[in-house]
Amino acid sequence: MFGWLRTKSSKREPMRRDLPVASSATQAGAIIRAARFIRARYDAAVTNDENRRHWANADCLSADAAASPDVRRLLRNRARYEVANNSYAKGIVLTLANDVIGTGPRLQLLSDDGEANQRIEREFMRWAKAVGLADKLRTMRMARATDGEAFAILASNPKLPTAVRLDLRLIEADQVTTPDLSILDDNAIDGIVFDAASNPVEYHVLKQHPGDTRGRGLGLDYDRVPAESVIHYFRADRPGQSRGIPDITPALPLFAQLRRYTLAVLGAAETAADFAGILYTDAPPDGQAESVEPMDAIELEARSLLTMPGGWKMAQVQAEQPSTTYGEFKKEILNEIARCLNMPFNVAAANSSGYNYASGRLDHQTYFKSIRVEQEHIGLVVLDRIFTAWISEAVLVEGLLPQSARLRDAELPHQWFWDGNEHVDPVKEASAQATRLQSHTTTLAREYAEQGLDWETELRQRAKEVALMQELGLTIEQPVPIGKEAGDDGEN
Repeated sequence: MFGWLRTKSSKREPMRRDLPVASSATQAGAIIRAARFIRARYDAAVTNDENRRHWANADCLSADAAASPDVRRLLRNRARYEVANNSYAKGIVLTLANDVIGTGPRLQLLSDDGEANQRIEREFMRWAKAVGLADKLRTMRMARATDGEAFAILASNPKLPTAVRLDLRLIEADQVTTPDLSILDDNAIDGIVFDAASNPVEYHVLKQHPGDTRGRGLGLDYDRVPAESVIHYFRADRPGQSRGIPDITPALPLFAQLRRYTLAVLGAAETAADFAGILYTDAPPDGQAESVEPMDAIELEARSLLTMPGGWKMAQVQAEQPSTTYGEFKKEILNEIARCLNMPFNVAAANSSGYNYASGRLDHQTYFKSIRVEQEHIGLVVLDRIFTAWISEAVLVEGLLPQSARLRDAELPHQWFWDGNEHVDPVKEASAQATRLQSHTTTLAREYAEQGLDWETELRQRAKEVALMQELGLTIEQPVPIGKEAGDDGEN
């Protein structure tokens, strides 16, 4: 039997078995030399004159190297500037925070002790209102959109009106940094120190914001805050990423284009309005026409009849702006801007005039799913940490919690409820809900959870209402089934 090796001359030479066996290194070298002649490739991996400039900024940096302190600082500054000066950017970020956080999460305990559950839930919600938990969560979500990340320090606030003095102190990403580079090692990323298992150990927090104009001499002073007291909320887009970049980073050039285009169209309209008309003549250079001063401005009186110099005519300047494409351009660029946030155009623009009912519902599916994913992330990264810290302090307050919850080893299974999404057609939604309950394809807990409500609390409230109505002699009318009129038995 013979094997074949392709040579540069494209001839095939037999390899006999009776030849001396080559060493493994020689065989490996032959395989490598043979592989060099393979010409398989990806079109996207080819660099030519046409795409050289397009891919000029592509690099092979790691996630943390790509998101270096200088890069993150520049992205934060530009994102904050756009949100502060661009109405669309501000509205998109505010809408995103309002849709994700809403009026705030609600705690539901799932232990077997119903009375203890209600008591703990009530005390936690009292504390959440006292510290403004919903407001701080909305601020954290907006900070993630513009800064890429948000930090909260679990600290004590002696002026809280509740028995639990735990509070959340929000700090900007600029303050989490290590000004003394000499103490950084291989397990440290700007402002965060990790252990061998990549778990955060401590955070370096500047005592004063680097952009703050108050105070002097504190720019390099920082605190070493243990990781147990810091909540770091960001989205890791790449494996090994330790710090976040703004959610609207891909849209920053688009926001700039949107503002430049708007100013250009406005400038064209203003220029046309400033120059009411021009004088021109059809006469040749040496023709019969009275002389006028070039570029001389003439004040015109409104609603008056004018005469022109001999040989001259007057024409009004037309506004040559692309008014017909202005709205379409803004629509397309806003659609592209909102895509990086999984937000549909009608939500980003707050305009559904071009939508029908089916299109609006369909475009919202991806957006609502993205919101549910973010709410789950917030529950795991932020709320569970807060609830654990609150329980640890609440059990030390005499008489605040039931005895079962005061046991340190007691498990407190729980879940978080968020605001539900209102249906565009409540009649159709109520009919579908009744059908699902009647066919046992859903539960009251699930249906109430989609509205952001606790089914036990709602049923108890409804039972109180029904009992009071019976006590007062009020009649509880049965709802008429959808599609049937009162008095119709369904038979023809």
